[in-house]
Amino acid sequence: QVHLVESGGGSVEAGGALRLSCVASGATSSVKAMAWFRQDPGKAREGVAAIFTGGGTSYYADSVKGRFTISEDSAKSTVYLQMNRLGPEDTATYYCAAANRFPWTTYMLVASEYSTWGQGTQVTVSS
Repeated sequence: QVHLVESGGGSVEAGGALRLSCVASGATSSVKAMAWFRQDPGKAREGVAAIFTGGGTSYYADSVKGRFTISEDSAKSTVYLQMNRLGPEDTATYYCAAANRFPWTTYMLVASEYSTWGQGTQVTVSS
């Protein structure tokens, strides 16, 4: 069993930056990929960024390419999401997720590929 805890959310003005952290505990050796999703009330959960664990390739939604960076510190069992040039459209609850099997690369940003989820952290960007 893997447990995920996110942190780092908050309120920023447009153009600002935040870094989210997701610490994994438990059976972390079983984690094959990790990802960040976000969700606004009334909207579907959107895949933002994902990475194969152990220094693998990263994947991004078109809406965040060039602004967000996902990274991993395997020694700390932590995945980060560095978010730069934030805009009001980035306002959402951000969730960390872990997959215990290798997703097909085309499905790296698909929520159903991930079996473990954190509780979420709120990001609010004001214009």
